[in-house]
Amino acid sequence: MTQIISINDNQRLQLEPLEVPSRLLLGPGPSNAHPAVLQAMNVSPVGHLDPAFLALMDEIQSLLRYVWQTENPLTIAVSGTGTAAMEATIANAVEPGDVVLIGVAGYFGNRLVDMAGRYGADVRTISKPWGQVFSLEELRTALENNRPAILALVHAETSTGARQPLEGVGELCREFGTLLLVDTVTSLGGVPIFLDGWGVDLAYSCSQKGLGCSPGASPFTMSSRAIEKLQRRRTKVANWYLDMNLLGKYWGSERVYHHTAPINLYYALREALRLIAQEGLANCWQRHQKNVEYLWERLEDIGLSLHVEKEYRLPTLTTVRIPDGVDGKAVARQLLNEHNIEVGGGLGELAGKVWRVGLMGFNSRKESVDQLIPALEQVLR
Repeated sequence: MTQIISINDNQRLQLEPLEVPSRLLLGPGPSNAHPAVLQAMNVSPVGHLDPAFLALMDEIQSLLRYVWQTENPLTIAVSGTGTAAMEATIANAVEPGDVVLIGVAGYFGNRLVDMAGRYGADVRTISKPWGQVFSLEELRTALENNRPAILALVHAETSTGARQPLEGVGELCREFGTLLLVDTVTSLGGVPIFLDGWGVDLAYSCSQKGLGCSPGASPFTMSSRAIEKLQRRRTKVANWYLDMNLLGKYWGSERVYHHTAPINLYYALREALRLIAQEGLANCWQRHQKNVEYLWERLEDIGLSLHVEKEYRLPTLTTVRIPDGVDGKAVARQLLNEHNIEVGGGLGELAGKVWRVGLMGFNSRKESVDQLIPALEQVLR
């Protein structure tokens, strides 16, 4: 006799059609997307092996090479968030026992340490106070002392708002036979980057910050030196989904099925990259710098101070010191609830000490600053 199981309706919600508040996203990400990018996401999907979609994938690869200033053939978008692209660099480059030297000057340096350890690396670290950067001399000493297979640095530390200079680091790494791995999550699209000119071997980013797209289609690239290391592996890449031996066959000429790509997110990424190419990289970088300098000036006008030394501040993200006696979380909550403006709080060592204010992608406009400052000033009274 067939047993009849009744339907449990406990979780059957009766909902109205989706409505979401309109917010100005001035935190550490995501940022608001350009209307053209949102429109691209509304286009009807095609199949993930449709010739039209494969052509779009080629466009994404070329445009990612442009914004990163690289000619790396293996330059793709990982179907996942920036953290997935971060893990992809570690999973493909690190074999058990590899010495991996990681510069830690913020939250995301620590995340690299955790990831590399999980893949069996012999992890070594060099550290600086949060908000500071490493000098070439400090990096040379660390390379001499550790002789790593990989040096990992965060170009734009999202937790501190500091920009790590990379000029000369690639040449230094080549002296020691070391691959250079760089986190560009909060720099791509808004901060000058020259991957080939700087000798960067592995890099990753995200789509929802400087590129001005929704999260979920995350840039990843490997140099020929990194690919050689991948091909010499004695063990399989421990993460099947992120194995570039497999993904490269989907993104490359073979077009072998690997997974069902997030079609509409790739539409959006293609459109976001198209807008950057239309504006021109130099103009895009200059826009971010001009608008962040206006932000710094306006913040100082209302009596606030900034955490990072000016020379090393990011044009995409600014850490603002919370004044003594002020409840930073309460201020951020009030900005959100009363003014529909999102700013971020501090992470790790900077929790409760700073706000993180992002001016990234489409949001890097004078109007964003002019909306934030009066609201922040009112809340602080």
